[in-house]
Amino acid sequence: ASETDVVSFVGGMDIPLIRRFACGYAQGVASVSEDATVIANMTGTTPAAWNDPVKGSELTLSQISQGSDVVFAAAGGTGVGVLQTAADEGILSIGVDANQNYLFPGQVLTSMLKRVDNVVYDSFSGTTEAGVVILGVAEGGVGVALDEFNEELVTEDMLASVEAATAAMASGELMVHDYMSDESCPVLEF
Repeated sequence: ASETDVVSFVGGMDIPLIRRFACGYAQGVASVSEDATVIANMTGTTPAAWNDPVKGSELTLSQISQGSDVVFAAAGGTGVGVLQTAADEGILSIGVDANQNYLFPGQVLTSMLKRVDNVVYDSFSGTTEAGVVILGVAEGGVGVALDEFNEELVTEDMLASVEAATAAMASGELMVHDYMSDESCPVLEF
């Protein structure tokens, strides 16, 4: 969706889990355009970083001034400031955890979904063993939101690319480096 080949990421608290989000995003961007630039900023190093929409807005404005025209927010309440500023400035945003497309119809490209519904269903249906279970793309643990609020933003080619990448990740053909495996990202400097 980027027309500038510059996209960005605003994370909440600078912790390995949020760096994992940024690293996955940057790898996805690199898989679509080797020439693209990903700007990544974290909001802070304390729990207050999760609830600072003003700081999220400031970081987004800074990223826009560097050419970003798509911003992904993984920042809790801070992300609302990111999505609002992106909408106000006429760039696209990407929500996180749940479908945030409705917050700014026509401005939120998609939302990364944590498919808690599938986890709960599997847990109560008795199909899941007790213990730690990690659900990724193959298991329906994560996904993207497509609905009436963003359907005009997502082209058939974009959707086909997402479906192909999803299938390749599910089959193991496409491997995504996990930041938390070694606290490094092959395509993004923190």
